[in-house]
Amino acid sequence: MKIPIQKVSEAALEIMKRAAIEIPVDYKNGIKEAQKTETGKLPRFVIHAMQDNWEAADEDRRPMCADTGLPRYYVKVGNDASVESGFVAVEHALRKATSDATQLVPLRPNRVHPLWRTDHNNNVGINAPEIEYSFEPDADWIDITTVHKGGLFGTDYRMLFPGDGIDGIKRFVLDTLIAFGKRGLACQPAIVGIGLGGSKDTCMQLGKQAACLRIVGDRNPDPKIAELELELKKLGNSIGMGAMGFVGSSMVVDCHIEVGYTHTGGMPISIHTFCLSSRRATARIHPNGKIEYRTDPLWFTPYMRRETVEW
Repeated sequence: MKIPIQKVSEAALEIMKRAAIEIPVDYKNGIKEAQKTETGKLPRFVIHAMQDNWEAADEDRRPMCADTGLPRYYVKVGNDASVESGFVAVEHALRKATSDATQLVPLRPNRVHPLWRTDHNNNVGINAPEIEYSFEPDADWIDITTVHKGGLFGTDYRMLFPGDGIDGIKRFVLDTLIAFGKRGLACQPAIVGIGLGGSKDTCMQLGKQAACLRIVGDRNPDPKIAELELELKKLGNSIGMGAMGFVGSSMVVDCHIEVGYTHTGGMPISIHTFCLSSRRATARIHPNGKIEYRTDPLWFTPYMRRETVEW
């Protein structure tokens, strides 16, 4: 049985709306925890205003931030899944949903040609929106996740070396977060995603996925990496900056690390911040046309993190 393409279109438009308007519960809970320990007067005021804004957006069914970022998609395909009209039709449906959502939600039309500044007023263009794929064994569904992440700041990369070790990672993360905070580039409190290893492009990809596709409170299954996630979160909240860069202690809601095997001579690292507009939504579409909506993308499955030849 093929997954109906009409259901793909329906789901894609719906998650566009949900991502723009509804803040995921895990992020809300993370903010509540940060609020308990934040001592700065201005950061506390900002966090309170954030929560009021989220409630107003949900009640009015309008985007919770005027800058709706750069909408993108992550598609997880079950190995046994088949879609009516194929995956070219899926990409058409996702691009059309982006265009329709720009007018209906509405989303701010942020996409322009880098040289000519051509703007189609719909967030669609060459290589836009981005669509990334992964696969899952023993499944006949497809998951579609949309993420509305800012596209200007809050990202950095550096080629470290094995001799830099864990201390080098900590130094880079702290230097980067301080620079983001001083220059107002992160809209914290943020979820910090770190890509460690891989080639340069993979490193950047892993860091963005770590920031955008894991929920607050989720830990890497490797206990040593999980320990480092918690340590970097604590370090990030110890630099004296809170919400929106004011003096405080609520800069990092959570820290997530994803790794990839890399060149023996290097240790590349990327860092990405998923800002207080922590916008993501997922739909699972079954062959019978049933659609299930959620806010946890469930992207990093054991299959995604497989290490050896055999699965």
